Amino acid sequence: MKNYKIPTLTIAGSDSSGGAGVQADLKTFSAIGTYGMSVITAITAQNTQGVFEVEELSSNIIKSQIKVVCEDISPKAIKVGMVSSPQIIKDIVDTLDQYPCEYLVVDPVMISKSGYSLLRPEAKQNLIKYLIPKAYIVTPNIPEAEEITNMKIETVEDMKKAGQIILNLGPKYVLMKGGHLNGDCVDILIGKDLFEVFEGERIDRKNTHGTGCTISSAITSHLALGYDIKEAVRLSKEYITEAIRHSFDIGKGVGPVHHFYKF
Repeated sequence: MKNYKIPTLTIAGSDSSGGAGVQADLKTFSAIGTYGMSVITAITAQNTQGVFEVEELSSNIIKSQIKVVCEDISPKAIKVGMVSSPQIIKDIVDTLDQYPCEYLVVDPVMISKSGYSLLRPEAKQNLIKYLIPKAYIVTPNIPEAEEITNMKIETVEDMKKAGQIILNLGPKYVLMKGGHLNGDCVDILIGKDLFEVFEGERIDRKNTHGTGCTISSAITSHLALGYDIKEAVRLSKEYITEAIRHSFDIGKGVGPVHHFYKF
């Protein structure tokens, strides 16, 4: 924990059950060893069985949270997760422009594991036009990548094509997560001069609530700690794999991964 004073910031929605969203991000930051801060964009009423209601916060309070945090404590890396409306996306981008950060990690959260839409249909264009181009790395899973690229992804070759399409939108790197494909887990890291395939075993666990939030936050922390992009992704994949392996039953549905398995 010697690097715990290095600040990291999550801008995302709140998960009342603690398995995903801001709560998962802060747990991940702490487990990896950075000082976590948060800007909440929406309140969700959810548990292990699903998302039941979402209430967005006002643009004013979202912008104000970013402003007061960044003016006082400059984050080394920022992760953006659930941003549900066109205006919220635009406000976040405009506000972050005033507080440049070396590492902006964008996790394009669109649909919850239970199938609840967390991004309004009309917000997708603002995500593509304003937020993704600002990113150091974007971390879509296959359903999210299909929404962004308007293409069906059924093979690893499809993942490569979709990843390149997203890279062409302007981010420096894209991590295409292949967990929704059958067989072993294959993730692909793509950059202008970088192509890396990460193969990993598929852990047979039902409790995978918050996996997307967790790996993007892990990447955020590892970048803040000074690792290069390949090592940040590799270490984050190791972390999420073990967090899934040590996941546990809580509630009546899909339980969370174990963010603090090391301890």
